[in-house]
Amino acid sequence: MTSFVPLSADTSPVPSGPARVDIDLEAIAHNTEILLRAAGGAELMGVVKADAYGHGAPAVGRAVLDAGGSALGVTTLAEALELRQAGISAPVLAWLYSAGDDVSGALQAGIDLAIPSPLHLDAVLAGVRRSGLRAKVTPKLDTGLGRSGVLPAQWPEFLDRLVAAQRDGLIEVSGLMAHFANADSPGDPIIDTQVERLHEAVAEARAAGLECAVNHHSNAARTLTEGADGFEMVRPGIALYGLSPIEGEDFGLRPAMTFSAEILMVKDVPAGQGISYGHTWVAPRDTVVALVAAGYADGVWRLLSNKFSVEIGGRRYPQVGRVCMDQFMVDLGPRQPDGSVTGGVAAGDRAVMFGDPRRGAPHAGEWAETLGTIHYEVVCAARGRAARYVHSGRAPHPIGTGTGTGAGAATEDATGTDTATGGEG
Repeated sequence: MTSFVPLSADTSPVPSGPARVDIDLEAIAHNTEILLRAAGGAELMGVVKADAYGHGAPAVGRAVLDAGGSALGVTTLAEALELRQAGISAPVLAWLYSAGDDVSGALQAGIDLAIPSPLHLDAVLAGVRRSGLRAKVTPKLDTGLGRSGVLPAQWPEFLDRLVAAQRDGLIEVSGLMAHFANADSPGDPIIDTQVERLHEAVAEARAAGLECAVNHHSNAARTLTEGADGFEMVRPGIALYGLSPIEGEDFGLRPAMTFSAEILMVKDVPAGQGISYGHTWVAPRDTVVALVAAGYADGVWRLLSNKFSVEIGGRRYPQVGRVCMDQFMVDLGPRQPDGSVTGGVAAGDRAVMFGDPRRGAPHAGEWAETLGTIHYEVVCAARGRAARYVHSGRAPHPIGTGTGTGAGAATEDATGTDTATGGEG
């Protein structure tokens, strides 16, 4: 995402880029509340890894916690430390790091650590010795995903090591965790098998003297369909952002991200004129096209060329020609009998690539279906020059360092703190 660079007093303001991502924090709060109801009284850890799936981790993290979440989950130690540096003091769990990493800095920042292998337990104990601090840990088991996690054959010896380390005051085992293999396909027998395996491991850990007060397995799909499965916490990700993890069900979720770009030019094109590189689309009649200032450098896949539509002023228009690095074209159709452009589209208007369908926008899932991928990847892909703006019932403000110059943009100081609202870093 674009950062806003401070300008010297003798320079004129530089406008932000024409592509932008708008994040609705009220939608994040709404989705959190839906997940909490589905969790049936269990606590909620909001997954904000990968910069909150492209939505902005500090802003989303605060919104989740304010809406009733208890903790935040990330993958890397750097992601966890970013939340601490943004002033978030709630529990933060990191579960993907190298067994060769020095985790003492994470312990000093009060980061909880998952332990997915015996080697990672070695790394944590080494960090404890370096820092002199007890580590709060969540051992991660491989209950059937076949990815990271302690294997069943390793579990007895691993459990003995955990018990000894806690007895020596080196660690506190807060609970156990695991990841589902196929929770977005309700009814798959592996789901119940995985749940049973984690319950068995929790029972064994407690019998060995570990409290394991807060255990979690349920991701967004499992939370929305079965709740917490008898565990004390759920750990949803994609549904927080208003995107359903189960095809054909929306659960009342509201997409939080709107990806749009400015129209820089509207021009007449005669019949037979090819559009963009390679002339992959040729105007079948006299028409009007709009030049939209976003391309594959901003997160609009070149593979989408001639295969998607945008919303402008409440109407849908097809994208035509090859998507370029910085721009793409939209067919507005022939001029009206009075000579006006259909829908009154003009330079300076915004074209919405995806957002909330209830507001007339295309859904991120449309891109995913066309690309043969999942909407997770679509929202994570908005990047490059696209500036991110956060909305929380107030005027939008840009995330980054420096000064936003667009309408409704608040000023940020050099630390990235929104000085007008006390908001984002």
